[in-house]
Amino acid sequence: MRRLRTLVVVLGDQLDLEAAAFDGFDPARDAVWMAEAAEESTHIWSSKQRIGLFLSAMRHFAQALQAAGRPLHYIRLDEPNNVGSLAGELQKALTTLTPQQVSITAPGDWRVWQSLKAVVEASGLQLKVYEDRHFYTTVREFTAHARGRKSLRLEYYYRELRRRHGVLMQDGHPVGGQWNFDAANREAFGTEGPGVLPERAIFEPDEITREVMTLVNKRFSEHPGTLASFAWPVTREQAQKALRLFVEQRLPLFGRYEDALWPGEPWLYHSQLSAALNLKLLNAREVVQAAETAFRDGHVPLPSAEGFIRQILGWREYVRGIYWTEMPEYAERNALNATHDLPAWYWTARTDMACLREAITQTLQHGYAHHIQRLMVTGLFAQLLGVRPQQVHAWYLAVYVDAVEWVELPNTLGMSQYGDGGMLASKPYVATGKYIQRMGGPCASCRYDPALREGERACPYTTLYWDFLMRHESMLSKNARMALQVKNLTRLNETDRQAVKQRAAAIRRGEVGAMA
Repeated sequence: MRRLRTLVVVLGDQLDLEAAAFDGFDPARDAVWMAEAAEESTHIWSSKQRIGLFLSAMRHFAQALQAAGRPLHYIRLDEPNNVGSLAGELQKALTTLTPQQVSITAPGDWRVWQSLKAVVEASGLQLKVYEDRHFYTTVREFTAHARGRKSLRLEYYYRELRRRHGVLMQDGHPVGGQWNFDAANREAFGTEGPGVLPERAIFEPDEITREVMTLVNKRFSEHPGTLASFAWPVTREQAQKALRLFVEQRLPLFGRYEDALWPGEPWLYHSQLSAALNLKLLNAREVVQAAETAFRDGHVPLPSAEGFIRQILGWREYVRGIYWTEMPEYAERNALNATHDLPAWYWTARTDMACLREAITQTLQHGYAHHIQRLMVTGLFAQLLGVRPQQVHAWYLAVYVDAVEWVELPNTLGMSQYGDGGMLASKPYVATGKYIQRMGGPCASCRYDPALREGERACPYTTLYWDFLMRHESMLSKNARMALQVKNLTRLNETDRQAVKQRAAAIRRGEVGAMA
């Protein structure tokens, strides 16, 4: 019997039949290896929605591999001899299958990469690592871009990639005469609300997904969230349909309302494509191309197309570069010396702050919240409270279906919590409760008043905002983008300052905000 030439390792976020690791694949001599491992759901307390999505998408991809005629060794979570870790299962496979070499598309998680690499090296086998073609750039290219720069800002990298790949360009210049249209993309819905919204793209669970849901509810019964509303795309075909529906129904108004909030409306005009992108059911190039084509065909205004494309071609590439050039030290950064614990109600939504209760309830129900809910509701409160960024990171990684560490960690620790001290964001994104109210948050139904910073009815965001400025006044005064906010501290006399500090201390003790 001919010895197996190559064992192609496929991870749960590499679900692409055209992945680089398959280049030159010969069904007569090569095989694919995939494994479901409990450790991937328990090293952080993953929500049921997140576990369910990964397992269902993996099992559907296993079907696609078999249909493509690629020999597959697939280890299910519920197999009695499953040792519970990817590294442990790979070690077993290398011993049993004795391949001549192992190949893999570059993983997106430092922890997983280190553990699998160690197993292959200990086995004395050659490990071939392929670039992930789902990205426009490589980590080496980002490193070259970063070399010698005093600061790494998204805008310059984004412009470089627009030029290099000819996206939204005309005769060497950006279409519309400017690189971004942020100023046109910050509208709230106003008192009338969003009106009739497009329906969520729903994909009813099939037999495979229903089987996974039963397994998750049994095996991970104590984990947060629920699978009752599970309707995510779990196949390539479903993901492509979700992309088409977004471009047709939501993208035209995406830009205008991408920062808007509205009570009881989790989806609004957001794409809900990040999970499919991060699982590699969609390719970034096809997503960008679909948005640009819709603009050039006159279906989508330029501010919406550009705002969306910047998230894919710009931000996604940029945070990946930050992650892989700065790990593993990046994960432990804590520039603001934040030491508070994440409130327990982040896992239950048992808070009397309406915006947080709504955002967390929605997160636990769907495994989803759009970027303003993440940055300026859940993330903002944690930063103002002074929560250790590693705890915030663990929560985001656990609860969201699109959370893969290469993209989640920089977004959380850097953008949301300013834990990297400004490497990623040029300033801490801090605001009072008035910002949430202005963008359409559920403040009208809340017991707290965003206009008040002191007293029993003071909004905790507003109290903590002023407390944050006082605690970090020295550091923030050196940041030009924070100068006006810090200057506003002069409006507070000593009595005001003490009142803010006392109220903030009560919030940190859990005497404000938590429900019994």
